[in-house]
Amino acid sequence: MDWPVIIMVAALVVFLMMNVPVAISIGLATLLMFVTAGTPAPLMTMGLNMYDGINKFALLAIPFFILSGMLMGRGGIATRLIDLAGTLVGRFKGGLAYVNVLTCMLFGSISGSAVAAVSSVGGFMIPEMNRKQYDRDFNVAVTTTAATTGMMIPPSNVMIVYSLAAGSVSIAALFVAGLLPGIVFGLFLMAVCGMISVKRGYGVGEKSSLRDVLVAFKRAFLSLLLVFIVLGGILGGVFTPTEAAAIAVVYSFVLSVLVYREVKLEDLPNILLESGVTTSIVMLLIGASTSMSWILETEQIPAAVSQALLAVSENKLVILLLINMLLLVVGTFMDMTPAVLIFTPIFLPVVENLGMDPVHFGIVIIANLCIGLCTPPVGTCLFVGCSVGKTTIAQVTRPLIPFFIAMVLALMLITYVPKISLWLPELAGLITATP
Repeated sequence: MDWPVIIMVAALVVFLMMNVPVAISIGLATLLMFVTAGTPAPLMTMGLNMYDGINKFALLAIPFFILSGMLMGRGGIATRLIDLAGTLVGRFKGGLAYVNVLTCMLFGSISGSAVAAVSSVGGFMIPEMNRKQYDRDFNVAVTTTAATTGMMIPPSNVMIVYSLAAGSVSIAALFVAGLLPGIVFGLFLMAVCGMISVKRGYGVGEKSSLRDVLVAFKRAFLSLLLVFIVLGGILGGVFTPTEAAAIAVVYSFVLSVLVYREVKLEDLPNILLESGVTTSIVMLLIGASTSMSWILETEQIPAAVSQALLAVSENKLVILLLINMLLLVVGTFMDMTPAVLIFTPIFLPVVENLGMDPVHFGIVIIANLCIGLCTPPVGTCLFVGCSVGKTTIAQVTRPLIPFFIAMVLALMLITYVPKISLWLPELAGLITATP
């Protein structure tokens, strides 16, 4: 490995250990590599690369989806989804744990934010599970891990970021491809909930009648409709993903402000300000990560990594296992957005040479990094979950282990069974069917 790369990696690790914000850490480490690599006018070159990184039409969807998610997150949809999930799975032993997982899946897909799912769903479900004598740390572990499933079920901002990093991968294909993997993750988490609930003797909820299910579905229908509007409009060719994001904002505004009336007009300035701050953080991450990806490509690091991996083995199964192991480590200390932007250009050429579809790899890398959202030291969902549940990371770590194992097993299944990701896009004609 060349000295500029060693200096960049070392600097990035040091900055992250010093709790420097991730975007600033990436930017400073990249600048050091520009300087040590002898790039002419490093500041100007880096600035131009950062500008080019965010000057993409597709990225306009991100601020719209962020604003839509914040409107929906405060619009009273969490309680409606909890009621619906309760009528569907609350009757089983440990039913509240199932309700928690299913609600997080639904809420995450609507809001597009795992952190919002932890705070909104966890804010109601964790105290309710505590009241029903479920273990507090178990409740936090369920909520923290289940919230990540929403990042795979569309609409998902990180899928837009992956499409940008991969070059020519369809956002619509990624949206559709994430449906089944997200469900697989949820089912694996529910299996763990079931085993632990039976072992500990957690209670059984009330059995719901068909009428109860229909009433709950009617209350939640308008919230659930957002996913169908976004996906249906994109797949039907009615609008682009960016236009779908803008329509999602209008729909979320009407639903939260005019129909549910959970969001007041005086709340809108704060919501807009929070959306702007979140968008600026995401765009800074994208710009800094794009600049880092450019200098890595210039120094031919992806080709070197490809040769190193193929030197270990030419077996596709082994290479995919190694990549997953590396990404699991990366996910513990790097946020999803920069990780996708930096490591997609490095690993995508490797897996494409092995015959892996880029849409399938996109789902694999997103699913992998979702696990990092609930692992210390940078697991944002874990921090929020502990805050909502009024507990500590040390106390939650042990209850999290069975859920980590379930998520890794689900990741392996998604990795080695491509049809889980590719069947729906092939059915919709978004990608060519593989033999």
